[in-house]
Amino acid sequence: MAAKWIKRILMMAALAGIVGAFIWLMWPQPIQVDAAKAVLGRMQLTVDEEGISRIREVYTVSAPVAGKVARSPREVGDHVVAGVTTVAAIRSADPTMLDARTRVELAAAVEAAKAERDFASTAVLQAEKEFRFAEAELERTSYLVGKKVMALNALEKRQLDADSAQQQLKSARAQLDVRLHNLEIAEARLLEPASRSKAEPSDDCCISLTSPVNGIILRIPVKNEQVIQAGTPLVEIGNPFDTEISVDLLSTDAIQVKPGAPAVVSGWGGPDELKARVKRVDPAAFTKISALGIEEQRVKAILELTDPPAKWTGLGHEYRVFVHITIWQSENALKVPLSALFRWEGNWAVFKVEGGLAKLTKITTGQINSSDVQVLSGLSAGEAVVVHPSDLVADGVQIEMRAANKG
Repeated sequence: MAAKWIKRILMMAALAGIVGAFIWLMWPQPIQVDAAKAVLGRMQLTVDEEGISRIREVYTVSAPVAGKVARSPREVGDHVVAGVTTVAAIRSADPTMLDARTRVELAAAVEAAKAERDFASTAVLQAEKEFRFAEAELERTSYLVGKKVMALNALEKRQLDADSAQQQLKSARAQLDVRLHNLEIAEARLLEPASRSKAEPSDDCCISLTSPVNGIILRIPVKNEQVIQAGTPLVEIGNPFDTEISVDLLSTDAIQVKPGAPAVVSGWGGPDELKARVKRVDPAAFTKISALGIEEQRVKAILELTDPPAKWTGLGHEYRVFVHITIWQSENALKVPLSALFRWEGNWAVFKVEGGLAKLTKITTGQINSSDVQVLSGLSAGEAVVVHPSDLVADGVQIEMRAANKG
C-alpha cells in the first residue's frame, strides 16, 4: 500500500515539474538591450569637408626675354633669399637658321640698303658744296654792301640762301643716318647661329634672375637647358610659414559658415589636430562635378591656421587635409546618442528605461550632429534610453540592460 502512494507522489512531482518547466519556458523573458544616459555636456555642430593646404602668396619667376635658359642651379626645396639667391640664368637667343629663299631676299635687302646709303652719302656731299657756296656768296655780298656797291636787300637774299643751304645739309645728313641704320638692320637679319658664335662673347648677353622673396622653391617647370620664349615660367617660390587652408564647401553649408568661425584641421599627417579660423567665404559659387558625376554648387572658403608654425612643421603646399568648421556649439546641452531616436506619429521619440520596462517617450529635438542629438524636452539628465532599439522593443515591454551597460 505504501509503495502505491510513493509511486503516485513521484508521478505527481514529475508532472508538476513538467508543468513548471513549460510555464517557465512560455513566460516572457526580458529583452536584452543597450542603453545610454541623457547627459549634460559639450555639443557642437560642424561642417566637415576635405581641403588642401596652400601657401598664400606663390611667386612665379618668368623669363623677361626670349633666349636659352641654363640648367637650373637650384633644387626643389632649396631655401632662397630675396634679391640675393640666383634662381635662373638666361642667355639671349641666337639668330635662327635661314632657308635659301629668305637668305636671298635678305641679301637683296642688304644691297638695296647699301645703294640707299650711297645715294644719301652723295646727297650729303652735294648739300655740303651748296652750303659752302652759299656761305661764300654771303661773304662777298656782305663786303660789297659794306662798300655800298650793292643794295642791302641783296645781302638779306644771300643770308636766306645760306640758311636754306644749311638746313638742306642737316636734312641730308639725317637721311644718311637713317640709311646707315637701315643697312645695319638688314645685315643683322642675315645673321645666323654660326655668325653669332663668331662674335665676341659678352657678359651683357646673360641675365641672372634672383628670388623676389625669402622662402623655398616649390616647383621648377623648366629644369634643363632649353630655348624659351618671353614669359615662360621658370621657378615658383613661396614662404612655407605663410600657409592657409582652402576648402570647397557645398553652397548649402557655406551659408551657415561665417568669417571668424573656429575650425579644426585633421588628417594632415601630424600627431595632433590643428586649430584654425575661417578667414573668408567667397560670395560666388562655382559648379563642380563630384566623384559620382553629380553637378554640385561649391563655394571656396579660406581658413588661417591659429596654431604656431612649430606645431604644423612639414605641412607643405597643396597637401590634403580634413576640415571641421564649427557652426554651432553649446557647453551645457542635454544630449542622447543619435542611434536612440526613431520616428513615431510624425515626431521624434525614444524608449526610456523605467522600472525595467521600455516606455515610449516623445521628445523635442534641437541640433543634431553625426553622433548626438540635443534634447529640448521629454527627458531629464541621468535618464537612460534604449539605443539601437530592435523590432522586439515596444512600449511597456520588459527589458534588461546588457552587462556592459549596467551601473
